[in-house]
Amino acid sequence: MLTRLDDLVRRGDSDRPALTFRDETISYGELRERVAAAAAGLRRLGIRRGERVMVYLEKRVETVVASLAVSAAGAVLVPVNPVAKAPQVAYIAVDCAAVALVTTPERYRKMLGELPRATALTHLVLVGDACDEPAGGWRLTRWAELSTEDSSGSTVDGVIDAHVAAIFYTSGSTGGPKGVVLSHRNLLAGAESVATYLGHTREDVVLSVLPLSFDAGFSQLTTSLYAGAHLVLVNYLMPREVVRLCERHRVTALTCVPPLWIQLVGQPWPAASSRHLRYFANTGGRMPQTTLARLRAIFPAAKPFLMYGLTEAFRSTYLDPSEVDSRPDSIGKAIPNAEILVVRPDGTPCEPYEHGEIVHRGALVALGYWNDPERTAQRFRPCAPPRSLSERRQANDRQQGEPHPSGNAVWSGDLAYRDEDGFLYFVGRTDDMIKTSGYRVSPTEVEEVAYATGLVGEAVAFGVPDEQLGQHIVLAVTGPAGDTCDTETLAKALDRDLPKYMRPKRIVVLPRLPRSGNGKFDRVKLRNVVCL
Repeated sequence: MLTRLDDLVRRGDSDRPALTFRDETISYGELRERVAAAAAGLRRLGIRRGERVMVYLEKRVETVVASLAVSAAGAVLVPVNPVAKAPQVAYIAVDCAAVALVTTPERYRKMLGELPRATALTHLVLVGDACDEPAGGWRLTRWAELSTEDSSGSTVDGVIDAHVAAIFYTSGSTGGPKGVVLSHRNLLAGAESVATYLGHTREDVVLSVLPLSFDAGFSQLTTSLYAGAHLVLVNYLMPREVVRLCERHRVTALTCVPPLWIQLVGQPWPAASSRHLRYFANTGGRMPQTTLARLRAIFPAAKPFLMYGLTEAFRSTYLDPSEVDSRPDSIGKAIPNAEILVVRPDGTPCEPYEHGEIVHRGALVALGYWNDPERTAQRFRPCAPPRSLSERRQANDRQQGEPHPSGNAVWSGDLAYRDEDGFLYFVGRTDDMIKTSGYRVSPTEVEEVAYATGLVGEAVAFGVPDEQLGQHIVLAVTGPAGDTCDTETLAKALDRDLPKYMRPKRIVVLPRLPRSGNGKFDRVKLRNVVCL
C-alpha cells in the first residue's frame, strides 16, 4: 500500500534504471538506498515531522533524492524553481517558515543578502563543492555528510496519506506567489491516474524537460516512479539538446508546454531521435493547430495527448488520442478518479456550448493555499453535483467512481464549455479574458488565427485599457524561425480572418516573448514590457 510520496521508490525493480543525469545512471535499488540515507541525515539534523524543507537545485540526481528524502523524514517538501532569484527564494522561505534549505554553494552565495529575512531557517545543506562563505548564523552541512551510509532512523512513524506532503508555489494574479498545499494522497492519486491513461510501463524512458517545481514536471517524476520507468533529467537550454537526448536514450515519452513545442518543431529530427517516441503530450496552454500538425508529421507513430491541469489539482483532463482528428481543439474529458464540472457562478451546470468555470472534484484536489485562508475559501469551496442521471451525464461525464464529497472541489478560474458529447473546450482564464466593444474575447482565439497565417513564430494576445472600447487588443509576436515578421501582411490576414471586434489594434514585434519560470508565456510581464 502506498501511503507517502517516498513509497514510490519501492515500485521499480532493484536492478532497473531509475534516474539518469548526464553520464550518471542509478537503479531503483540505488535510489532507495540514497533516499534512506538522506532521510536519516535530515532526521539527525533535527528536522521534525511537518517542518518545511526547501529544495532549490537545478535538475540532478540529488534533487530527486532530496525531494523524496524530505518525505521519508516526515517533513514537507517545498520545491523552488531553479530560475528563481534570491528575493523570490527568500519570500518563499519566509512565507512557509522553512527550517532547512537544500541548494548549491553557488546559489547560496547569491542569496546571502536575502536569507536573513527567513528567521525560521536553521539548516543549509549544500550540494557540490565545499563553501568558503560565512555561515551567517545557519548550520552548514555538506550533502556528502548528510547522505552517509547509515540509514537508521530514515523514516518517521505516524505519517498518513492525508498529511501535507508538499507546497508548490505558483504565481498569483495579485501579490506574491501562493503556496498550494498538497497531501501525500494528492500526489499518489495523481501519479496513478496519469500513469494509467498515459499507459506508462517499466519499459518507458521519460525525458524530464519541465521544471520539477512545476506541477506537470513533478508529475513526470511521480508517474515514472509509479510505473517503475526510467526518467532522464535535463536542464533545458537549447531545443537541439532535446533532440539529441531523445536519440541517445531512446526516449518514449515527452511532455512540454506550447512555447517549447513551437521551438522543437523547428528543429531537424533524424529518424533515430524520433522513432522510439510512444507519445507526446502538451500541457500548460492550448497547442496551436499548426504546431500539432507538424508534431504529428515528425512523430507519426506517437500518440498525441492534449492535457489540461492546474497546480491546485495537478491534472484534470486529457483528450484521448483517438479523438484528436475529430476534436483537435478539445482538452478532452476528466482523467481517471476525477470529476470535472463546467458551471455557472451559482454552481449550476452549464448547457452544452455555454461558457462556464471549470470545477475539479476528487482525490487530486489540493488542501488549499498555505497560510492564506481567505484565498483558500475563494477557490476551494463546495460544488454539489447535478441531481438527475441525465444532468450528471451532461455536466460531469464522470469516468469512474461515485461523486466525491461536495467540499472537495477547486474552482479553477478557467472558462470552458462542453459539446453535446461531453468533450471540454478551453476558452481562457477569467483574468486573461479581453473585454472590448461589449464583447468578451479569448486571447487564444486571436492567437490561433495568427499562428494559422504561418507569419509568426510565437504569438500572445492581451487587452490594455482603452477609454472608448474598455480594452483594445494587442498582439505580441516573434518572427517565424529566425525571420522578420511582415506585420503588414499579418495585419491583412487578421483583418480577413477575424471579426472587427477581435482584430488587434496594435501588433508588436519582439525578439523573444517573456516566459515564466515554468516555461509558459508570461502575459503580465509582456503587458508591462509593451505598455510601459
